[in-house]
Amino acid sequence: MLKALLQTLRVKQWIKNLFVLAPLIFTRNYTDPALSLQALLGFALFCLLSSSVYLINDVIDLEADRRHPIKKSRPIASGKLSISFALTLSGALGAFSLLMAYSLLGASFFWISVVYFVLNLIYSKVLKHVVIVDVLVVSIGFVLRAMAGAAAIGVAISNWLLLCTILLSLFLALSKRRHELVLLEENATNHRAILKEYSPYLLDQLIAVAAGATLVAYTLYTMDPEVQAHLGTNKLIFTTPFVIYGIFRFLYLVHRKEQGGDTSEMVVTDMPFALNIFLWVLSILVILSWLH
Repeated sequence: MLKALLQTLRVKQWIKNLFVLAPLIFTRNYTDPALSLQALLGFALFCLLSSSVYLINDVIDLEADRRHPIKKSRPIASGKLSISFALTLSGALGAFSLLMAYSLLGASFFWISVVYFVLNLIYSKVLKHVVIVDVLVVSIGFVLRAMAGAAAIGVAISNWLLLCTILLSLFLALSKRRHELVLLEENATNHRAILKEYSPYLLDQLIAVAAGATLVAYTLYTMDPEVQAHLGTNKLIFTTPFVIYGIFRFLYLVHRKEQGGDTSEMVVTDMPFALNIFLWVLSILVILSWLH
């Protein structure tokens, strides 16, 4: 029962909520214990809120998941957890996280959390059936995470951070669509109707655009004079090799290993990819802490 519950809450997917911590790092406020605690609290609340959304999604996608070769084993789709239990738990988690958000982190964080929750509900019922808009909404979810992280510590969100976030998440979302299309083949539209509007060739073109744009945006961010003045360093440019390798490694896993459906799983299972992310974060912390 516990294993089924953890699987339904998608604890592995909580890694996506690390975007909440991005503003803490890129404003160099991670040395402030109070702000670090607020950011971690925001991360924890978004984990609960996202799990609430996952529970509702699993109920809405119940029939489609039962036709999926992998998702059919999910606890709700397989019958291990009842629909009534899932909806009750979702309501409890959602209400608790939003209440704590308003009480502990303020109105801005609360309203961003509300927008995230409502947007995901609309996505599950309507927007996931609109071509291109479906992946854009997924990307906006990551942007809202970053905005929430900034609100949690009371700083203004960087336009560069927003741009890099939406481009990177768009790259990941398009790769997931490609993985689903290739994995399910002729049964793809039975699982997710919107997949009939895509093709591997179209997705490859969109992925290439998103990947290139992500790399260019990040590079320009590290070279922006205003950013350099704010952070007190011009050495962030030296972190770009990690971004280049990360994008190339991800594309290798998508095209040669037929992965890309679960980025969180790739971070855990692919050692070169995980090590690269660790070294990228470490290089940023070293530069911002000692080389400014």
